[in-house]
Amino acid sequence: MRPWRRALGAAGPFLAAATAAGPPRPAAARGARGGAGERGRGAALAAGPDLRHFLRGAAAPPAGPEARPEQRPCAAAGPGAAPRTVYLETYGCQMNVNDTEIAWAILQKHGYTRTKALEEADVILLVTCSVREKAEQAIWNRLQHLKALKARRHQARLPLHIGILGCMAERLKEKILHREKLVDIVAGPDAYRDLPRLLAVADSGQQAANVLLSLEETYADVLPVQTSAGGTTAFVSIMRGCDNMCSYCIVPFTRGRERSRPIASILQEVKMLSDQGVKEVTLLGQNVNSFRDMSEVHFHSAAAPVLSRGFSTVYKAKPGGLRFAHLLDQVSRIDPEMRIRFTSPHPKDFPDEVLQLIQERHNICKQLHLPAQSGSTRVLEAMRRGYTREAYLELVHHVRDSIPGVSLSSDFIAGFCGETEEDHQQTVSLLREVRYNVGFLFAYSMRQKTRAYHRLQDDVPADIKQRRLEELITVFREEASRANRAMVGHSQLVLVEGPSKRSTSELCGRNDGNIKVIFPDAEIEDAADCKALVRAQPGDYVLVKVTSASSQTLKGVLLCRTTLSHSAACR
Repeated sequence: MRPWRRALGAAGPFLAAATAAGPPRPAAARGARGGAGERGRGAALAAGPDLRHFLRGAAAPPAGPEARPEQRPCAAAGPGAAPRTVYLETYGCQMNVNDTEIAWAILQKHGYTRTKALEEADVILLVTCSVREKAEQAIWNRLQHLKALKARRHQARLPLHIGILGCMAERLKEKILHREKLVDIVAGPDAYRDLPRLLAVADSGQQAANVLLSLEETYADVLPVQTSAGGTTAFVSIMRGCDNMCSYCIVPFTRGRERSRPIASILQEVKMLSDQGVKEVTLLGQNVNSFRDMSEVHFHSAAAPVLSRGFSTVYKAKPGGLRFAHLLDQVSRIDPEMRIRFTSPHPKDFPDEVLQLIQERHNICKQLHLPAQSGSTRVLEAMRRGYTREAYLELVHHVRDSIPGVSLSSDFIAGFCGETEEDHQQTVSLLREVRYNVGFLFAYSMRQKTRAYHRLQDDVPADIKQRRLEELITVFREEASRANRAMVGHSQLVLVEGPSKRSTSELCGRNDGNIKVIFPDAEIEDAADCKALVRAQPGDYVLVKVTSASSQTLKGVLLCRTTLSHSAACR
Protein backbone atom coordinates (compact mmCIF):
# COMPACT_ATOMS: atom_id res chain seq x y z
CA MET A 1 0.00 0.00 0.00
CA ARG A 2 2.60 2.49 -0.91
CA PRO A 3 3.52 4.07 -4.25
CA TRP A 4 6.45 5.49 -6.05
CA ARG A 5 10.18 5.52 -5.49
CA ARG A 6 12.82 7.28 -7.57
CA ALA A 7 16.04 5.90 -9.02
CA LEU A 8 18.98 6.48 -6.71
CA GLY A 9 21.70 4.36 -8.27
CA ALA A 10 22.29 0.80 -9.30
CA ALA A 11 20.57 -2.01 -7.49
CA GLY A 12 22.49 -4.31 -5.19
CA PRO A 13 24.14 -7.32 -6.84
CA PHE A 14 22.81 -10.82 -6.64
CA LEU A 15 25.19 -13.18 -4.92
CA ALA A 16 25.33 -15.53 -7.90
CA ALA A 17 23.98 -15.81 -11.42
CA ALA A 18 20.41 -17.12 -11.63
CA THR A 19 19.65 -19.90 -14.09
CA ALA A 20 16.74 -21.88 -15.38
CA ALA A 21 15.96 -24.70 -12.98
CA GLY A 22 17.67 -28.00 -13.62
CA PRO A 23 17.86 -31.18 -11.57
CA PRO A 24 17.96 -30.72 -7.78
CA ARG A 25 21.39 -29.72 -6.53
CA PRO A 26 23.18 -31.75 -3.87
CA ALA A 27 22.46 -30.91 -0.25
CA ALA A 28 25.73 -29.04 0.13
CA ALA A 29 24.64 -26.56 -2.53
CA ARG A 30 21.26 -26.02 -0.93
CA GLY A 31 22.66 -25.11 2.50
CA ALA A 32 23.65 -27.19 5.51
CA ARG A 33 20.91 -29.20 7.17
CA GLY A 34 23.02 -30.37 10.12
CA GLY A 35 22.03 -33.66 11.69
CA ALA A 36 18.31 -32.99 11.88
CA GLY A 37 17.48 -35.88 9.58
CA GLU A 38 19.20 -38.26 11.98
CA ARG A 39 17.31 -37.20 15.10
CA GLY A 40 14.96 -40.15 14.97
CA ARG A 41 17.95 -42.53 15.10
CA GLY A 42 19.50 -40.81 18.07
CA ALA A 43 22.41 -39.15 16.27
CA ALA A 44 23.91 -36.06 17.81
CA LEU A 45 22.40 -32.80 16.62
CA ALA A 46 24.60 -30.80 14.29
CA ALA A 47 25.66 -27.27 15.02
CA GLY A 48 23.01 -24.73 14.09
CA PRO A 49 23.44 -22.20 11.30
CA ASP A 50 24.76 -18.70 11.75
CA LEU A 51 24.64 -15.58 9.58
CA ARG A 52 27.14 -17.14 7.16
CA HIS A 53 24.65 -19.90 6.37
CA PHE A 54 23.09 -18.12 3.44
CA LEU A 55 26.32 -16.53 2.18
CA ARG A 56 28.04 -19.80 1.23
CA GLY A 57 28.95 -20.10 -2.40
CA ALA A 58 28.58 -16.39 -3.08
CA ALA A 59 29.93 -15.47 -6.48
CA ALA A 60 31.38 -12.16 -7.61
CA PRO A 61 28.73 -9.55 -8.38
CA PRO A 62 27.62 -9.70 -12.01
CA ALA A 63 28.74 -6.85 -14.21
CA GLY A 64 27.03 -4.88 -16.93
CA PRO A 65 23.52 -5.91 -17.99
CA GLU A 66 23.54 -8.92 -15.64
CA ALA A 67 23.38 -6.54 -12.68
CA ARG A 68 20.06 -5.11 -13.83
CA PRO A 69 17.92 -8.01 -15.04
CA GLU A 70 14.80 -5.90 -15.13
CA GLN A 71 16.15 -4.11 -18.19
CA ARG A 72 16.29 -7.24 -20.33
CA PRO A 73 13.59 -7.59 -22.98
CA CYS A 74 10.79 -10.02 -22.27
CA ALA A 75 7.95 -11.52 -24.25
CA ALA A 76 5.44 -8.96 -23.03
CA ALA A 77 7.56 -6.01 -24.11
CA GLY A 78 8.33 -7.00 -27.71
CA PRO A 79 7.13 -4.82 -30.59
CA GLY A 80 3.60 -5.75 -31.57
CA ALA A 81 3.31 -8.36 -28.82
CA ALA A 82 -0.06 -8.68 -27.10
CA PRO A 83 0.14 -7.54 -23.47
CA ARG A 84 0.32 -10.37 -20.96
CA THR A 85 -2.10 -10.29 -18.05
CA VAL A 86 -0.92 -11.01 -14.50
CA TYR A 87 -2.92 -11.95 -11.41
CA LEU A 88 -1.16 -11.37 -8.05
CA GLU A 89 -2.26 -13.00 -4.81
CA THR A 90 -0.65 -12.11 -1.48
CA TYR A 91 -0.27 -14.22 1.67
CA GLY A 92 1.29 -13.34 5.02
CA CYS A 93 2.70 -10.15 6.47
CA GLN A 94 2.63 -6.54 5.34
CA MET A 95 6.13 -6.96 3.91
CA ASN A 96 4.57 -9.35 1.40
CA VAL A 97 2.00 -6.74 0.44
CA ASN A 98 4.92 -4.40 -0.17
CA ASP A 99 6.67 -7.10 -2.22
CA THR A 100 3.53 -7.53 -4.32
CA GLU A 101 3.54 -3.85 -5.19
CA ILE A 102 7.25 -3.97 -6.10
CA ALA A 103 6.75 -7.03 -8.31
CA TRP A 104 3.77 -5.42 -10.03
CA ALA A 105 5.69 -2.16 -10.61
CA ILE A 106 8.47 -4.12 -12.34
CA LEU A 107 6.08 -6.13 -14.51
CA GLN A 108 4.00 -3.10 -15.40
CA LYS A 109 7.15 -1.39 -16.66
CA HIS A 110 7.67 -4.36 -18.97
CA GLY A 111 4.26 -4.21 -20.60
CA TYR A 112 2.15 -6.47 -18.41
CA THR A 113 -1.41 -5.59 -17.46
CA ARG A 114 -3.07 -6.61 -14.22
CA THR A 115 -6.37 -8.35 -13.64
CA LYS A 116 -8.45 -9.08 -10.57
CA ALA A 117 -10.11 -12.02 -12.31
CA LEU A 118 -8.15 -15.24 -11.95
CA GLU A 119 -9.60 -16.78 -15.13
CA GLU A 120 -8.38 -13.87 -17.28
CA ALA A 121 -4.72 -14.21 -16.26
CA ASP A 122 -1.86 -15.44 -18.43
CA VAL A 123 0.43 -15.34 -15.38
CA ILE A 124 -0.57 -16.13 -11.79
CA LEU A 125 1.92 -15.12 -9.10
CA LEU A 126 1.51 -16.06 -5.43
CA VAL A 127 3.51 -13.94 -2.98
CA THR A 128 4.09 -16.36 -0.13
CA CYS A 129 4.90 -16.63 3.57
CA SER A 130 7.09 -19.20 5.31
CA VAL A 131 6.87 -18.13 8.95
CA ARG A 132 4.57 -21.02 9.93
CA GLU A 133 3.69 -24.38 8.45
CA LYS A 134 0.03 -23.37 8.16
CA ALA A 135 0.96 -20.51 5.85
CA GLU A 136 2.87 -22.85 3.55
CA GLN A 137 0.06 -25.41 3.55
CA ALA A 138 -2.32 -22.72 2.32
CA ILE A 139 -0.09 -22.28 -0.73
CA TRP A 140 0.07 -26.04 -1.47
CA ASN A 141 -3.74 -26.13 -1.27
CA ARG A 142 -4.03 -23.15 -3.56
CA LEU A 143 -1.71 -24.77 -6.10
CA GLN A 144 -4.05 -27.76 -6.33
CA HIS A 145 -6.86 -25.41 -7.33
CA LEU A 146 -4.60 -23.71 -9.88
CA LYS A 147 -3.58 -27.11 -11.29
CA ALA A 148 -7.17 -27.68 -12.39
CA LEU A 149 -7.36 -24.16 -13.84
CA LYS A 150 -4.15 -24.71 -15.81
CA ALA A 151 -5.50 -27.99 -17.19
CA ARG A 152 -8.66 -26.25 -18.43
CA ARG A 153 -6.75 -23.56 -20.33
CA HIS A 154 -7.73 -23.71 -24.00
CA GLN A 155 -4.96 -24.54 -26.46
CA ALA A 156 -5.74 -21.45 -28.52
CA ARG A 157 -4.72 -19.14 -25.70
CA LEU A 158 -1.26 -18.43 -24.33
CA PRO A 159 -0.14 -21.07 -21.84
CA LEU A 160 -0.88 -20.24 -18.23
CA HIS A 161 2.28 -19.64 -16.17
CA ILE A 162 2.21 -20.04 -12.39
CA GLY A 163 4.87 -18.53 -10.16
CA ILE A 164 5.77 -18.67 -6.47
CA LEU A 165 7.35 -15.51 -5.06
CA GLY A 166 8.71 -14.54 -1.66
CA CYS A 167 9.78 -16.43 1.43
CA MET A 168 8.39 -19.85 0.54
CA ALA A 169 10.15 -19.64 -2.82
CA GLU A 170 13.43 -18.94 -1.05
CA ARG A 171 12.98 -21.81 1.38
CA LEU A 172 11.55 -24.56 -0.84
CA LYS A 173 12.80 -23.93 -4.37
CA GLU A 174 13.47 -27.57 -5.34
CA LYS A 175 10.35 -28.94 -3.70
CA ILE A 176 8.16 -26.34 -5.44
CA LEU A 177 9.65 -26.91 -8.88
CA HIS A 178 9.60 -30.69 -8.78
CA ARG A 179 6.34 -31.37 -6.94
CA GLU A 180 3.85 -32.25 -9.68
CA LYS A 181 5.68 -29.97 -12.18
CA LEU A 182 2.97 -27.36 -11.73
CA VAL A 183 5.03 -24.21 -11.02
CA ASP A 184 6.82 -22.48 -13.90
CA ILE A 185 8.85 -19.83 -12.06
CA VAL A 186 10.21 -19.35 -8.55
CA ALA A 187 11.57 -15.99 -7.35
CA GLY A 188 12.88 -15.16 -3.88
CA PRO A 189 12.39 -11.79 -2.14
CA ASP A 190 15.58 -10.33 -3.67
CA ALA A 191 14.87 -11.51 -7.25
CA TYR A 192 11.82 -9.51 -8.32
CA ARG A 193 13.88 -7.49 -10.80
CA ASP A 194 14.47 -10.78 -12.62
CA LEU A 195 10.77 -11.60 -13.06
CA PRO A 196 10.57 -10.51 -16.75
CA ARG A 197 13.51 -12.77 -17.64
CA LEU A 198 12.15 -15.69 -15.63
CA LEU A 199 8.80 -15.39 -17.40
CA ALA A 200 10.56 -15.24 -20.77
CA VAL A 201 12.33 -18.50 -19.88
CA ALA A 202 8.95 -20.01 -18.94
CA ASP A 203 7.62 -18.98 -22.37
CA SER A 204 10.25 -21.24 -23.90
CA GLY A 205 8.82 -24.22 -22.00
CA GLN A 206 11.41 -24.38 -19.21
CA GLN A 207 11.04 -23.88 -15.48
CA ALA A 208 13.05 -20.93 -14.14
CA ALA A 209 14.21 -19.88 -10.70
CA ASN A 210 16.16 -17.16 -8.92
CA VAL A 211 16.21 -17.46 -5.13
CA LEU A 212 19.56 -15.83 -4.48
CA LEU A 213 19.88 -13.43 -1.56
CA SER A 214 21.52 -10.03 -1.89
CA LEU A 215 23.60 -8.04 0.58
CA GLU A 216 22.37 -4.75 -0.88
CA GLU A 217 18.97 -5.08 -2.58
CA THR A 218 16.37 -2.71 -1.10
CA TYR A 219 14.42 -1.84 -4.31
CA ALA A 220 15.07 1.80 -3.45
CA ASP A 221 14.78 2.80 -7.12
CA VAL A 222 11.55 0.89 -7.79
CA LEU A 223 8.35 2.90 -7.65
CA PRO A 224 5.74 0.63 -5.98
CA VAL A 225 2.21 0.86 -7.30
CA GLN A 226 -0.14 1.67 -4.44
CA THR A 227 -2.98 -0.82 -4.13
CA SER A 228 -4.66 0.22 -0.85
CA ALA A 229 -8.35 0.98 -1.11
CA GLY A 230 -9.12 4.67 -0.77
CA GLY A 231 -5.48 5.72 -0.57
CA THR A 232 -5.83 6.90 3.03
CA THR A 233 -2.92 4.89 4.42
CA ALA A 234 0.32 3.58 2.96
CA PHE A 235 3.31 1.46 3.96
CA VAL A 236 6.85 2.52 3.11
CA SER A 237 9.56 -0.13 3.23
CA ILE A 238 12.70 1.30 4.85
CA MET A 239 14.83 -1.82 5.31
CA ARG A 240 14.89 -5.54 4.53
CA GLY A 241 16.24 -8.63 6.24
CA CYS A 242 17.19 -9.36 9.85
CA ASP A 243 20.44 -10.07 11.72
CA ASN A 244 18.97 -11.10 15.08
CA MET A 245 18.97 -14.86 14.41
CA CYS A 246 16.27 -15.70 16.97
CA SER A 247 16.33 -19.49 17.21
CA TYR A 248 12.71 -19.98 16.02
CA CYS A 249 12.77 -17.54 13.11
CA ILE A 250 13.17 -18.33 9.40
CA VAL A 251 13.35 -14.67 8.28
CA PRO A 252 17.18 -14.35 8.14
CA PHE A 253 17.23 -17.37 5.83
CA THR A 254 14.40 -16.27 3.54
CA ARG A 255 15.04 -12.52 3.46
CA GLY A 256 18.76 -12.31 4.24
CA ARG A 257 20.92 -9.80 6.07
CA GLU A 258 19.73 -6.41 7.27
CA ARG A 259 20.17 -3.60 4.77
CA SER A 260 18.53 -0.18 4.80
CA ARG A 261 17.30 2.15 2.10
CA PRO A 262 18.96 5.55 1.74
CA ILE A 263 17.09 8.11 3.82
CA ALA A 264 16.80 10.44 0.83
CA SER A 265 14.75 7.88 -1.12
CA ILE A 266 12.45 7.25 1.86
CA LEU A 267 11.81 10.96 2.41
CA GLN A 268 11.05 11.41 -1.26
CA GLU A 269 8.51 8.57 -1.21
CA VAL A 270 6.80 9.90 1.92
CA LYS A 271 6.64 13.39 0.36
CA MET A 272 5.03 11.95 -2.79
CA LEU A 273 2.48 10.09 -0.66
CA SER A 274 1.69 13.31 1.20
CA ASP A 275 1.17 15.12 -2.10
CA GLN A 276 -1.26 12.35 -3.12
CA GLY A 277 -3.35 12.92 0.01
CA VAL A 278 -2.24 9.92 2.08
CA LYS A 279 -2.87 10.66 5.77
CA GLU A 280 -1.00 7.84 7.49
CA VAL A 281 2.32 6.20 6.66
CA THR A 282 3.74 3.12 8.37
CA LEU A 283 7.50 2.68 8.10
CA LEU A 284 8.03 -0.99 7.39
CA GLY A 285 10.80 -3.52 7.94
CA GLN A 286 11.59 -6.87 9.53
CA ASN A 287 13.55 -5.06 12.24
CA VAL A 288 12.52 -1.51 11.53
CA ASN A 289 14.17 0.31 14.44
CA SER A 290 17.57 -1.23 13.58
CA PHE A 291 17.59 1.06 10.54
CA ARG A 292 21.12 2.11 9.54
CA ASP A 293 21.71 4.16 6.39
CA MET A 294 25.30 3.69 5.20
CA SER A 295 24.72 5.09 1.70
CA GLU A 296 27.05 8.08 2.14
CA VAL A 297 30.69 7.99 3.29
CA HIS A 298 30.18 10.79 5.81
CA PHE A 299 27.49 8.67 7.55
CA HIS A 300 30.11 6.07 8.54
CA SER A 301 31.64 7.95 11.48
CA ALA A 302 28.59 7.86 13.77
CA ALA A 303 28.83 5.81 16.96
CA ALA A 304 26.73 2.71 17.53
CA PRO A 305 23.53 3.49 19.47
CA VAL A 306 22.99 2.24 22.98
CA LEU A 307 20.68 -0.77 23.34
CA SER A 308 17.70 -0.79 25.68
CA ARG A 309 18.93 -1.47 29.21
CA GLY A 310 19.38 -5.19 29.91
CA PHE A 311 19.25 -6.18 26.21
CA SER A 312 21.97 -7.81 24.10
CA THR A 313 22.54 -9.05 20.54
CA VAL A 314 24.20 -12.09 18.95
CA TYR A 315 26.29 -9.76 16.78
CA LYS A 316 28.83 -7.04 17.57
CA ALA A 317 27.73 -3.42 17.76
CA LYS A 318 27.53 -1.79 14.33
CA PRO A 319 29.10 1.70 14.35
CA GLY A 320 28.30 4.24 11.67
CA GLY A 321 25.22 5.14 9.71
CA LEU A 322 22.20 7.37 10.12
CA ARG A 323 19.89 5.68 12.59
CA PHE A 324 16.17 5.26 13.09
CA ALA A 325 15.80 8.31 15.36
CA HIS A 326 17.18 10.52 12.58
CA LEU A 327 14.86 8.97 10.00
CA LEU A 328 11.80 9.25 12.26
CA ASP A 329 12.61 12.91 12.95
CA GLN A 330 12.91 13.72 9.24
CA VAL A 331 9.81 11.78 8.19
CA SER A 332 7.64 13.43 10.85
CA ARG A 333 8.60 16.90 9.57
CA ILE A 334 7.31 16.32 6.03
CA ASP A 335 3.59 16.78 6.73
CA PRO A 336 2.17 17.78 10.13
CA GLU A 337 -1.19 16.32 9.04
CA MET A 338 0.23 12.87 8.27
CA ARG A 339 0.34 10.23 10.99
CA ILE A 340 3.54 8.19 11.27
CA ARG A 341 3.74 4.61 12.55
CA PHE A 342 6.40 1.93 12.29
CA THR A 343 6.52 -1.85 12.46
CA SER A 344 7.92 -4.33 13.30
CA PRO A 345 10.55 -3.26 15.82
CA HIS A 346 12.76 -5.25 18.20
CA PRO A 347 12.58 -4.25 21.89
CA LYS A 348 16.38 -3.91 22.07
CA ASP A 349 16.41 -0.87 19.76
CA PHE A 350 14.47 1.75 21.72
CA PRO A 351 17.02 4.37 22.81
CA ASP A 352 15.68 7.34 24.75
CA GLU A 353 15.94 9.67 21.76
CA VAL A 354 13.36 7.57 19.89
CA LEU A 355 10.96 7.55 22.84
CA GLN A 356 11.42 11.30 23.37
CA LEU A 357 10.73 11.99 19.72
CA ILE A 358 7.51 9.95 19.81
CA GLN A 359 6.37 11.90 22.86
CA GLU A 360 7.21 15.31 21.36
CA ARG A 361 5.79 15.00 17.84
CA HIS A 362 2.03 15.18 17.60
CA ASN A 363 1.96 13.24 14.32
CA ILE A 364 4.01 10.24 15.51
CA CYS A 365 1.47 7.79 16.90
CA LYS A 366 1.72 7.00 20.59
CA GLN A 367 1.66 3.29 19.87
CA LEU A 368 4.53 0.78 20.09
CA HIS A 369 4.86 -2.83 19.12
CA LEU A 370 7.02 -4.61 21.72
CA PRO A 371 7.27 -8.30 20.70
CA ALA A 372 7.82 -10.32 23.86
CA GLN A 373 7.36 -13.88 22.45
CA SER A 374 7.40 -15.39 25.97
CA GLY A 375 7.12 -14.37 29.59
CA SER A 376 9.67 -16.94 30.74
CA THR A 377 13.33 -15.98 31.00
CA ARG A 378 14.32 -19.59 30.40
CA VAL A 379 12.32 -19.77 27.17
CA LEU A 380 13.55 -16.34 26.06
CA GLU A 381 17.11 -17.59 26.42
CA ALA A 382 16.31 -20.67 24.29
CA MET A 383 14.76 -18.33 21.73
CA ARG A 384 17.94 -16.19 21.72
CA ARG A 385 15.91 -13.04 22.26
CA GLY A 386 18.67 -11.23 24.14
CA TYR A 387 16.71 -10.19 27.24
CA THR A 388 15.10 -11.50 30.41
CA ARG A 389 11.52 -11.13 31.58
CA GLU A 390 12.74 -8.53 34.07
CA ALA A 391 14.54 -6.46 31.41
CA TYR A 392 11.46 -6.55 29.18
CA LEU A 393 9.19 -5.35 32.00
CA GLU A 394 11.65 -2.60 32.86
CA LEU A 395 11.46 -1.44 29.24
CA VAL A 396 7.65 -1.48 29.36
CA HIS A 397 7.66 0.69 32.49
CA HIS A 398 10.22 3.06 30.92
CA VAL A 399 8.14 3.37 27.75
CA ARG A 400 4.98 4.17 29.72
CA ASP A 401 6.83 6.73 31.84
CA SER A 402 8.29 8.35 28.71
CA ILE A 403 5.07 8.30 26.62
CA PRO A 404 2.00 8.71 28.86
CA GLY A 405 -1.07 6.95 27.44
CA VAL A 406 0.96 4.86 25.00
CA SER A 407 -0.81 1.88 23.41
CA LEU A 408 1.19 -1.36 23.41
CA SER A 409 0.98 -4.44 21.20
CA SER A 410 3.03 -7.63 21.22
CA ASP A 411 3.71 -11.06 19.69
CA PHE A 412 3.63 -14.35 21.62
CA ILE A 413 4.51 -17.93 20.73
CA ALA A 414 2.77 -20.78 22.56
CA GLY A 415 4.53 -24.12 23.00
CA PHE A 416 8.11 -23.32 21.99
CA CYS A 417 10.71 -26.07 22.35
CA GLY A 418 11.01 -27.23 25.96
CA GLU A 419 8.28 -24.91 27.25
CA THR A 420 6.92 -26.24 30.56
CA GLU A 421 3.61 -25.48 32.19
CA GLU A 422 5.43 -23.12 34.55
CA ASP A 423 6.95 -21.28 31.56
CA HIS A 424 3.48 -21.00 30.05
CA GLN A 425 2.04 -19.55 33.25
CA GLN A 426 4.78 -16.92 33.29
CA THR A 427 3.63 -15.84 29.83
CA VAL A 428 0.05 -15.70 31.12
CA SER A 429 1.15 -13.50 34.00
CA LEU A 430 3.09 -11.19 31.65
CA LEU A 431 -0.05 -10.69 29.56
CA ARG A 432 -1.96 -9.76 32.70
CA GLU A 433 0.76 -7.48 34.06
CA VAL A 434 1.38 -5.49 30.87
CA ARG A 435 -2.23 -5.45 29.60
CA TYR A 436 -1.64 -5.00 25.88
CA ASN A 437 -4.15 -3.26 23.64
CA VAL A 438 -3.35 -5.44 20.62
CA GLY A 439 -1.83 -8.92 20.45
CA PHE A 440 -0.65 -11.44 17.84
CA LEU A 441 -0.50 -14.95 19.28
CA PHE A 442 0.45 -18.21 17.56
CA ALA A 443 1.35 -21.81 18.33
CA TYR A 444 4.99 -22.62 17.63
CA SER A 445 5.75 -24.07 14.20
CA MET A 446 9.30 -25.37 13.72
CA ARG A 447 11.03 -24.18 10.55
CA GLN A 448 13.92 -25.89 8.80
CA LYS A 449 17.28 -24.05 8.73
CA THR A 450 16.59 -22.29 12.03
CA ARG A 451 18.77 -22.81 15.08
CA ALA A 452 15.84 -24.45 16.88
CA TYR A 453 15.54 -26.98 14.05
CA HIS A 454 19.19 -27.97 14.42
CA ARG A 455 19.67 -27.75 18.20
CA LEU A 456 16.32 -28.07 19.95
CA GLN A 457 13.46 -30.56 20.07
CA ASP A 458 9.91 -29.62 19.11
CA ASP A 459 8.72 -31.56 22.15
CA VAL A 460 5.46 -29.84 23.12
CA PRO A 461 2.56 -31.94 21.73
CA ALA A 462 0.23 -30.23 19.29
CA ASP A 463 -2.81 -30.52 21.55
CA ILE A 464 -0.93 -28.87 24.42
CA LYS A 465 0.28 -26.08 22.13
CA GLN A 466 -3.29 -25.45 21.06
CA ARG A 467 -4.61 -25.49 24.63
CA ARG A 468 -1.91 -23.04 25.74
CA LEU A 469 -2.58 -20.80 22.76
CA GLU A 470 -6.27 -20.69 23.56
CA GLU A 471 -5.48 -19.79 27.17
CA LEU A 472 -3.19 -16.97 26.04
CA ILE A 473 -5.84 -15.65 23.66
CA THR A 474 -8.47 -15.71 26.41
CA VAL A 475 -6.24 -13.83 28.85
CA PHE A 476 -5.18 -11.32 26.20
CA ARG A 477 -8.82 -10.57 25.33
CA GLU A 478 -9.76 -10.13 28.98
CA GLU A 479 -6.95 -7.67 29.59
CA ALA A 480 -7.37 -5.83 26.27
CA SER A 481 -11.06 -5.38 27.09
CA ARG A 482 -10.10 -3.83 30.42
CA ALA A 483 -7.55 -1.55 28.74
CA ASN A 484 -10.01 -0.45 26.07
CA ARG A 485 -12.87 0.08 28.52
CA ALA A 486 -10.71 2.73 30.18
CA MET A 487 -11.33 4.86 27.08
CA VAL A 488 -15.14 4.85 27.50
CA GLY A 489 -16.32 8.40 28.09
CA HIS A 490 -13.21 9.91 26.55
CA SER A 491 -12.76 11.34 23.07
CA GLN A 492 -10.43 9.72 20.54
CA LEU A 493 -8.90 11.23 17.43
CA VAL A 494 -9.77 8.86 14.59
CA LEU A 495 -8.57 8.73 10.99
CA VAL A 496 -11.59 7.76 8.86
CA GLU A 497 -10.85 4.78 6.61
CA GLY A 498 -14.28 4.17 5.09
CA PRO A 499 -17.62 2.43 5.63
CA SER A 500 -17.88 -0.24 8.30
CA LYS A 501 -17.95 -3.77 6.89
CA ARG A 502 -20.98 -4.65 9.01
CA SER A 503 -23.18 -1.62 8.43
CA THR A 504 -23.52 0.89 5.60
CA SER A 505 -24.81 3.44 8.12
CA GLU A 506 -21.53 3.41 10.07
CA LEU A 507 -17.96 4.43 9.38
CA CYS A 508 -14.75 2.96 10.73
CA GLY A 509 -11.24 4.17 11.35
CA ARG A 510 -8.36 3.82 13.78
CA ASN A 511 -7.31 5.89 16.73
CA ASP A 512 -3.78 6.90 17.64
CA GLY A 513 -3.28 3.53 19.35
CA ASN A 514 -4.20 1.65 16.14
CA ILE A 515 -7.46 0.34 17.61
CA LYS A 516 -10.48 0.10 15.32
CA VAL A 517 -13.25 2.62 16.07
CA ILE A 518 -16.83 2.34 14.74
CA PHE A 519 -19.16 5.37 14.66
CA PRO A 520 -22.33 6.57 12.86
CA ASP A 521 -22.12 8.12 9.40
CA ALA A 522 -23.82 11.38 10.33
CA GLU A 523 -23.52 15.11 9.75
CA ILE A 524 -21.14 16.82 12.13
CA GLU A 525 -19.60 20.23 12.74
CA ASP A 526 -16.21 21.13 11.34
CA ALA A 527 -13.89 22.39 14.07
CA ALA A 528 -12.45 24.97 11.66
CA ASP A 529 -15.92 26.29 10.76
CA CYS A 530 -18.48 25.65 13.46
CA LYS A 531 -21.32 26.84 11.20
CA ALA A 532 -20.68 24.19 8.55
CA LEU A 533 -22.21 20.73 8.75
CA VAL A 534 -20.23 18.04 6.94
CA ARG A 535 -20.08 14.28 6.54
CA ALA A 536 -16.81 12.60 7.34
CA GLN A 537 -14.93 11.19 4.37
CA PRO A 538 -12.03 8.72 4.15
CA GLY A 539 -8.88 10.64 5.05
CA ASP A 540 -10.65 12.99 7.48
CA TYR A 541 -9.72 13.22 11.14
CA VAL A 542 -12.70 13.18 13.49
CA LEU A 543 -13.19 13.27 17.23
CA VAL A 544 -15.25 10.37 18.54
CA LYS A 545 -16.55 10.02 22.09
CA VAL A 546 -16.23 6.34 23.06
CA THR A 547 -19.42 4.77 24.39
CA SER A 548 -18.47 1.07 24.51
CA ALA A 549 -15.42 -1.15 24.07
CA SER A 550 -14.43 -4.75 23.44
CA SER A 551 -11.04 -6.41 23.18
CA GLN A 552 -10.69 -5.36 19.55
CA THR A 553 -13.05 -2.48 18.85
CA LEU A 554 -14.25 0.83 20.23
CA LYS A 555 -17.68 2.27 19.44
CA GLY A 556 -18.71 5.86 19.84
CA VAL A 557 -20.51 8.98 18.65
CA LEU A 558 -19.11 11.66 16.37
CA LEU A 559 -18.24 15.02 17.91
CA CYS A 560 -16.68 16.98 15.06
CA ARG A 561 -14.29 16.92 12.14
CA THR A 562 -10.86 18.29 12.99
CA THR A 563 -7.17 18.15 12.05
CA LEU A 564 -4.10 16.59 13.64
CA SER A 565 -2.61 19.99 14.41
CA HIS A 566 -5.83 21.42 15.84
CA SER A 567 -6.40 18.36 17.98
CA ALA A 568 -2.83 18.52 19.33
CA ALA A 569 -3.20 22.20 20.17
CA CYS A 570 -6.38 21.51 22.17
CA ARG A 571 -4.82 18.85 24.41
